[in-house]
Amino acid sequence: MSDDRKKLPADQQAIRDKCFHPSGTFVEFPIEDVETSIPARFEKIVRMYPERLAVVAKGENVTYKELNCVANRIARAVLERRGNGEEPVAVFLEHDMAAIATILGVLKAGKMYVPLDSSFPVANLASIMNDAQARLLVVKEQNFAWVKSIVPDDQDVLAINIDEPISSDPNPEFALAPSRLASILYTSGSTGKPKGVFKDHRGILHNIRAYTNDVHVSMHDGLTLLHSCATNASVRNLLGSLLNGATLYPFDLRSESVAALANWLNREKITIFHAAASLFRALTDVLSADEHFDHLRLIQLSSESISAEDVKRFKEHCTAQCIFANRLGTTETDTLARWFIKHDDPDPIDLNVPAGFPTEGTEILIIDDDHNPVEVDAIGEIVVKSRHLALGYWQQPELTMAKFIPDPNGGEERLYFTGDLGRMTATGCLVHLGRKDFTTKLRGQTVILSQIEAALGEHPSIKQIAVVPVSRPDGDPQLVAYAVPNFAGAATSKGLRQYLRRKLPDYMVPSAFVMLDELPLTPAGKVDRSKLPAPGPQRPESEVLYVAPRTPTEQILAGIWADTLHLESVGIHDNFFDLGGHSLAASRVISRVIQTFKLDLPLQALFDVPTVAQMAEVVARHQGKSMSNEELERLLTEIEAMTEGEAQKQLGRQKADAGQKAT
Repeated sequence: MSDDRKKLPADQQAIRDKCFHPSGTFVEFPIEDVETSIPARFEKIVRMYPERLAVVAKGENVTYKELNCVANRIARAVLERRGNGEEPVAVFLEHDMAAIATILGVLKAGKMYVPLDSSFPVANLASIMNDAQARLLVVKEQNFAWVKSIVPDDQDVLAINIDEPISSDPNPEFALAPSRLASILYTSGSTGKPKGVFKDHRGILHNIRAYTNDVHVSMHDGLTLLHSCATNASVRNLLGSLLNGATLYPFDLRSESVAALANWLNREKITIFHAAASLFRALTDVLSADEHFDHLRLIQLSSESISAEDVKRFKEHCTAQCIFANRLGTTETDTLARWFIKHDDPDPIDLNVPAGFPTEGTEILIIDDDHNPVEVDAIGEIVVKSRHLALGYWQQPELTMAKFIPDPNGGEERLYFTGDLGRMTATGCLVHLGRKDFTTKLRGQTVILSQIEAALGEHPSIKQIAVVPVSRPDGDPQLVAYAVPNFAGAATSKGLRQYLRRKLPDYMVPSAFVMLDELPLTPAGKVDRSKLPAPGPQRPESEVLYVAPRTPTEQILAGIWADTLHLESVGIHDNFFDLGGHSLAASRVISRVIQTFKLDLPLQALFDVPTVAQMAEVVARHQGKSMSNEELERLLTEIEAMTEGEAQKQLGRQKADAGQKAT
């Protein structure tokens, strides 16, 4: 047992000691493997478990031996183009086996992978490509033409055919040092420009080792991959699975419903589920009281505050063998702390669950504004001390020097100033209290409010803007934009929302827009955010004329729309997404439609038929019929989609095309 584990209170240690797969096949991740490379550890696992399933995706079951061969083929293609020097290589990703194999292939070629999510707007992709200065961009063959049309003419693009027959491609014949750079992951920047966090193999392997040994990932585990491969959260699950002989299960929430996720977890016998807290809430919302997850042994939530209500949901829908974990981390530090809860633990006394105790190799400090340690239970900024922090921000040395500080006491450890507030209890448990600045977590994503304000400030009709997170009646946070237009009627909610969808990812588009004559100010002349009025339940102003429901079906659907969006009324021609709907809200709507009308609809249905009138037509034409998915998809394609963005599943190509047309 490590010294860090020995510091845990007896009750936390006891819970972690129970966090094992029933097969008892856990093999500890040895410290010596941290001093190798990600490909070396993966190839070791391939030799140990060549015929075990590595990835089970939609229509794709791939063994470790097969995945290694595909990754080797990609590595060879990258090496032929760029040699084996250390440099960034961009990867245009969808949520599938090809993305996983490509990441491994780029790493095997000795490159840093720079993930580009296919759902990002073109402007966001261009910003990342420009900052990373990646000379090579790897895409699937079917995406080559579209990607080539949006990148500069001199950009080298490598198309890979993942469907080629799998052959016995050998591993590249050169070793990688643990200090070799491995990845550049981009996060939101406070100036409106994404910033790249870069890491080496040693740092990533340390964090995977800590995760493995903390939750005892074994060869018989099945891990979810719900986060985009462009996020740090995906690394923990992707490599936490593939560097331990477990099976990775990608699930694309942009094309599947939350109800489908619930069924899938049981059908595939998933054992480790990692998600944002808001997704877990949406998932349990679609379950009946007697529905349970029979195979889950660990539920780990992160990205948002975990409440006592979340613990209650865990106990209602999981077996006594399942462990519940709260995780706190950042891209720069990976996991800072974990807190474990077992089924028979007393319900939390506080509203929010603590962040927990530091992970192996990590020390957490709480400091005041003068960088002095605060007393026990006093509030201050959370600072992380470790040898295994990210190396810094790509091509931003000044920001790196400001955020990553050498240990004043000497040695190899560094300090990272998180910008988060917290307090440390007498037992050494961290309580997380949110951001110091105006950064917030929304549906699992980090959102810099000033970035949204900067984008809206460029709109020609906007004079002043303020964006704040506001809690909805159900407890979920929403972004609200308060705008002062140049003159009355100069801007509408729909127009501003469409404008932002061409500039920012979907999760950064506010759910509500409130038009004001002026913003309230403090005596110092700053916006007084505490005096901004809460958005009311009134239907947002719209160019679409309000038409009341005409039939019982339309009345039911309008009620579902209104309840989900917390509005007094919804017209039958109002677009769900123009009213402030987002992907998780869409999943709740589809789940209620399924339960009410006994229809099996994918999440994509609401993106294709986003008005009450259109959905009522689908219900009327198909109620009582037993239809295959193919028949339903053919029907939906006949109905013209009214949303410009078309949101999540095809938020890359389709949303970009829509944005270009609108421009």
